[in-house]
Amino acid sequence: MNIRKFGVTMRAAVAVWALCATSAFADTTIEFIQWWEPEMPSGALRSIMNDFEAKNPGIKVTLVSGPYATTRDQIVVGAASGTLSDVVGLDGAWVNGLSKQGAIASMDELMEKAKYDKSQITDIVKIDGKSVMFPLASFVYPVFINLDIAKAAGVDKLPATRTEFAEAAKKMTDASKNQYGWVLPLSLQSPSGIQNDVMSWVWASGASMLKDGKPDLENEAVVGTLDYIASLNKEGVISPGIFAKKEQDKVEEFVNGRVGMMVDSLAHVNLIRERNPKLNFGISALPATDGYTGKRGMPYASWGIGISEGSQHKEEAWKLVEYLMSPDVNGRLVSIANAFPGNVHAKPDFVASDPIFAEAFKIFQSGYPANEFVGLPVAEELMRDMNVEVQKMFDGGQSAKEAAANTEKAWLAKF
Repeated sequence: MNIRKFGVTMRAAVAVWALCATSAFADTTIEFIQWWEPEMPSGALRSIMNDFEAKNPGIKVTLVSGPYATTRDQIVVGAASGTLSDVVGLDGAWVNGLSKQGAIASMDELMEKAKYDKSQITDIVKIDGKSVMFPLASFVYPVFINLDIAKAAGVDKLPATRTEFAEAAKKMTDASKNQYGWVLPLSLQSPSGIQNDVMSWVWASGASMLKDGKPDLENEAVVGTLDYIASLNKEGVISPGIFAKKEQDKVEEFVNGRVGMMVDSLAHVNLIRERNPKLNFGISALPATDGYTGKRGMPYASWGIGISEGSQHKEEAWKLVEYLMSPDVNGRLVSIANAFPGNVHAKPDFVASDPIFAEAFKIFQSGYPANEFVGLPVAEELMRDMNVEVQKMFDGGQSAKEAAANTEKAWLAKF
């Protein structure tokens, strides 16, 4: 054997190995925490991440996924401990608190460096003038109706007013079958039911809980809404266990045919269909007060996206954010998730192909987006404050007017 030749060959092999090893170790792995993956068809979000990785050699994405409430808890812990994932799925109700805490980064410098065209984004959520969240996908919150329960109960018209909704809920309720007309989640641990299932009734009638940016909860619209919901509880048409229920619990009850109606996100349509393919359901706009003829505020929530302030890989994290917000990818994602896009140039394809979403689009076009909790200081604490007072009202400890007054007092201390 030629020793010299062997030495050259070995050195070449070592050089190749070193090059490969360097390349392998050069990969940057970023974490992306969100609650979206379980709400999309299996493998859908991972497929988008795989495409991102193929277009961005050297960057790998680890998805950290779980239900909404669990994810929210993980984000709170991560923000407090400085271990928050690089890219963060955000709810608008969390943004103010996370930003004040210094947990999420301003994306302004990253956008400027990338010469990013901000005009293509439908909305940018700013706190203290800093761009901290893009709504990647937005979902309206209509009323979901079990059409088989409705038909069996003699409800032949989808409720458009509060009176019609109350009548339908009574007809659909049969406590002997553990079947109820409506489900209301008011867990203090996850108080988003105040936003999605309570105050949404105020916005649906064109009213507000704020005046000049300050709490205005003693107005007739808010007190009237609390009174209305209390009356539904007294009538026994709401599924029991209200104070312990979280959002996923109401979806579970609807999927299993135990409630006739729920207010819920379009994000759960895929989940409902997967869990119970035989469930016959439809959607309608949230009922307004009797006689209201104006445009209806449309409760909505967004899959927001931002970047952790503590991330060691902000530029790589920005590349993922930019990729997900690009017209083609954003259009693909919202088409899969059945949401409305965060990029003005994105074109979802679900409107023409799915009757549920065709109806949702009509609701979207006929009303206006309404969620007054987005961007408020300590929004979740505000929801929890109201939740406490609503629970007291349900227990008979105070009137709707007193619940509104006590909530306003608690809120004013935090504004």
